[in-house]
Amino acid sequence: MRYAHTNIIATNWRVLAAFYSDVFGCEPVPPERRQSGSWLSRGTGVPNAALEGAHLRLPGHGDSGPTLEIYSYEMVDPLEPGSANRRGLGHLAFEVTSVEEAAAAVCQHGGSLAGEVTRRHIDGVGELVFVYARDPEGNLIELQSWS
Repeated sequence: MRYAHTNIIATNWRVLAAFYSDVFGCEPVPPERRQSGSWLSRGTGVPNAALEGAHLRLPGHGDSGPTLEIYSYEMVDPLEPGSANRRGLGHLAFEVTSVEEAAAAVCQHGGSLAGEVTRRHIDGVGELVFVYARDPEGNLIELQSWS
């Protein structure tokens, strides 16, 4: 068994894919996907399902590592951005060299900060620097650095 991918449904998959490529160095894994049909509706439980999007290779795991799958359905149900303590999937986390620089890049590419850059020494582990941010569609991202 191995972990395959995490999916994000976007209102505009191209904008969100560009954000994750530009900010975090994710790389497209061809081909772009355009899928529809009764098979997709049966498998997803979404009537008349039709989607398009792409997979992005996550950094740090080589050519066979997991991907971030970003899709847009023809019909996207709205979702208000959640808080860090909302039930369900919470956030994506990226280990970065500089939390401050990564946070600035997130904001420069259409994202925003959800919290403040924070430092905490954890006995036996080291110093953690982290902040929660949001991508352009409001999904939570944790930026973290350990020393």
